Amino acid sequence: MKTPIVAEPQPIEVDFARTALIIIDMQRDFLEPGGFGETLGNDVSLLHAAVAPCRAVLAAAREHGLLVIHTREGHRPDLSDAPPAKVERGSPSMRIGAPGPMGRILIRGEPGHDIIDALYPIPGEPVIDKPGKGAFYQTDLEVMLQGRSIQNLLVCGVTTEVCVNTTVREANDRGYRCVVLGDCCASYFPEFHEMGLKMIKAQGGIFGWVSGSREVLDAFGAAAAQPSKKYA
Repeated sequence: MKTPIVAEPQPIEVDFARTALIIIDMQRDFLEPGGFGETLGNDVSLLHAAVAPCRAVLAAAREHGLLVIHTREGHRPDLSDAPPAKVERGSPSMRIGAPGPMGRILIRGEPGHDIIDALYPIPGEPVIDKPGKGAFYQTDLEVMLQGRSIQNLLVCGVTTEVCVNTTVREANDRGYRCVVLGDCCASYFPEFHEMGLKMIKAQGGIFGWVSGSREVLDAFGAAAAQPSKKYA
């Protein structure tokens, strides 16, 4: 049964039984002092605006039985999956792999690589470890989605213009219908956040739809009023 979600450039009807929530890279290395985001000279507090809306959507998705998938960007301890072009670019205070306050920067298994407590996965929620910006690149995300006959993705996370946009574009090319929840995403650069959302919904929704936490929570409420309240 399909439920409408208020969105731009137009409302979209989704079958929650064929919908997954993907929360992208809500990691300590990006949101907390001493992590990779701060080494690049960013004000990491700017990402905190997305946490509460994202947490509300996550709670509702769990209540209604949606498939919830978390992603983490990071690399193997030996950096064998970290291209030199990525490690060497820019002028961060500490590069990928360097020891920092939360362990080695952006390295799998280190405290900084993990997801923040407020959005921590519960047992049964897959966590995708990805070496790049997009969640489909060198991961088994598509296998997971196909195994559950997923057609629609509710997308949250950071940063809007980088990993969120890259994942949405990858998903669009694979035929998934993406609804990006604007207030559940954030950027170190507010203007990039705004433009990142505009690019997704431009030209009739060239990459997907843009909605918000309130609109999706309302849709969950409407769907719950139907005879079947669980979607998985």
